[in-house]
Amino acid sequence: MQVHVLLFGALKDLRARETEALELPEQTTVAEFLHRFVAAAPEVGKYAGSLAIAVNREYALPAQVLRDGDEVALLPPVSGGSSEDESIEGSDSIRLQREPIDAAALVAAVKEGEAGAVVVFDGIVRNHTRGRRTLYLDYESYEAMALGQMRTLARDARQRFGVRRIALVHRLGRLQVGETSVLIAVASAHRAQAFDACRWIIDTLKKTVPIWKKEWFDDGAVWADGEPFPAEISVRESGANSAEKKP
Repeated sequence: MQVHVLLFGALKDLRARETEALELPEQTTVAEFLHRFVAAAPEVGKYAGSLAIAVNREYALPAQVLRDGDEVALLPPVSGGSSEDESIEGSDSIRLQREPIDAAALVAAVKEGEAGAVVVFDGIVRNHTRGRRTLYLDYESYEAMALGQMRTLARDARQRFGVRRIALVHRLGRLQVGETSVLIAVASAHRAQAFDACRWIIDTLKKTVPIWKKEWFDDGAVWADGEPFPAEISVRESGANSAEKKP
């Protein structure tokens, strides 16, 4: 059988391509796929212990069995985050976009009579990283999956914290110093829930939504180190090595 492999971030640079096809035996698991891919592309090996794998735009467990024609995405740790608005229950604004983010408009959109507080997180491109002057950033994403993850974050935040309305917007493409990269606005009846929900959304987004950041400096460029994936979605090379190998 054959699967369609998608590469993102540093993996794309290492392989000098964004997609490739891989022939696999029937009943190959995700863990076995990773082992075979690393064997065929050893330059990817240093990332194998920190990857997550998505199958058909959903995070996959090591034991999941692949099928012919599956879309398998290799996801390095994210450095999070369609240009159309995507809504949840008709009231939340969830989107990826390449044009500048209008923070004032988004904050205004979540305000309502029942809300006693709106808490905003405005992530901004700073002018340095670890002592190096930042020229600009490039953001890329596994867009269809990222939007799905962002919608899930907003829905879970509603249920977990009891907040009323949410705006969650992330930029893609090239951003200059001082521009907003991600904007989160949470409206709630009370301030405590709004603060807690906003903090939870950005912290979870940084770990789970497939958005990557490339930082450009005077002396070159690097893909930003992401936070480790949560254990429940991480597919580690150790697990692949311990899996039964098929001929």
